[in-house]
Formats: sequence, structure tokens, C-alpha cells
Amino acid sequence: MDTKTHPIRSICVYCGSQPGRDPAYREAARILGHAMAESGIDLVYGGGTKGIMGAVADAVLESGGKTIGIIPEFLMDKEASRQSLGKLSELHVTNDMHERKHMMFERADAFVTLPGGIGTLEEIIEIMTWAQLGQHTKPMVFANVAGFWDPLNALLTHMTGEGFIHTAHLVRPMVIDHVEDIIPAILTRVSDTGDHDGEPGVIAKL
Repeated sequence: MDTKTHPIRSICVYCGSQPGRDPAYREAARILGHAMAESGIDLVYGGGTKGIMGAVADAVLESGGKTIGIIPEFLMDKEASRQSLGKLSELHVTNDMHERKHMMFERADAFVTLPGGIGTLEEIIEIMTWAQLGQHTKPMVFANVAGFWDPLNALLTHMTGEGFIHTAHLVRPMVIDHVEDIIPAILTRVSDTGDHDGEPGVIAKL
């Protein structure tokens, strides 16, 4: 697909402000960041310059892409330094987490979740909830680096089997094991106008 004409202008990436134990997490962030920039896709993210957040932002900038950081005032000295934030293409400082998450949602055409902690999980679960409630149909992806999201995949499948995800066809993030496949998968998803409702099941495994 021609990267100048595809409909994905920006992707919100959720990920940890810590590097994690496995070097594969940071490497995946860098691969994704380079791929986004090379496809002309802006990065929308939580504004941190440390850990996996910093790795994906650095990779986007290294490849000539645009980084849009959205961070609450109280996290500026925890997830970044005020000096390092100056390298971002855009920086938006919000009053609180709710404002941050809403702005990230509004600025993004798709969502990718790299490994992270409770905050990362909470962010993508909220996006999935909004999808279940019919508030958006934007592509959602779990970057399943080294099987990181397998336990969540199992839990969602269990929830569906027990009858608690009542519109499972709307809660349909792609789970992608190889990070280099993420951008092509998103572009294929949005180019297929007949794929909005998806197939039955909570998770579509690429």
C-alpha cells in the first residue's frame, strides 16, 4: 500500500516506562518506531522518555518521524525529564490522566500495545471497552513480544466462554507475535472495508 495515501496517519502506542527484564521488549519498540516513521505514521504516546516508551520515541525520531507526547504534569519528572521532553515533535501537558487518555484517543487512528505494567494494561482495556460499547472501530493490536500477552489472551478467551463479553465481535484486537508484521497488518485491516464486524471470538490471531 502506498504509505502516502493510506488512512493511518497516527498510531497510539501504549507501553511501559520501564525497560523490562527482556531486551527483546526494547528491541521490539525500536523496530516498531522505525517502521512507523518509514510508513509516514506519527507516534502518539504517553510522553515518557525512559524505558520502552523512550525506545519507541527515539526510534521514530531517528527515522525522521513525528512524536506526539501527551503527559500529565505530575508525571513529567517520573517518566521523563523536562530537558528530554524538548526533543519531541509535539508535547501536550495535561491536567490529569483522564485528559491525557482522551487526547491520546482523539489523536490516534489505531492502537498498539507493547509490553508494560498496570498502566499500560489499563489504557488498552479502556480502549477495548469503548470498542465493545460501539464508540470506535479503530484497529487495536497487542504486540505479543516473547508471548508477553498470552496470559491476557487466555483470560479474555475465558471471559468470552463464560458469557461476560457480550459483543465479542467488537472486542477484537489483533495479537501479533512479530513486531515487524504490525504495520502491514493494520494497513491491511483498514483497507478491507468489509472487515469491520470481524469474525467471532475475542482475539484474532495473525
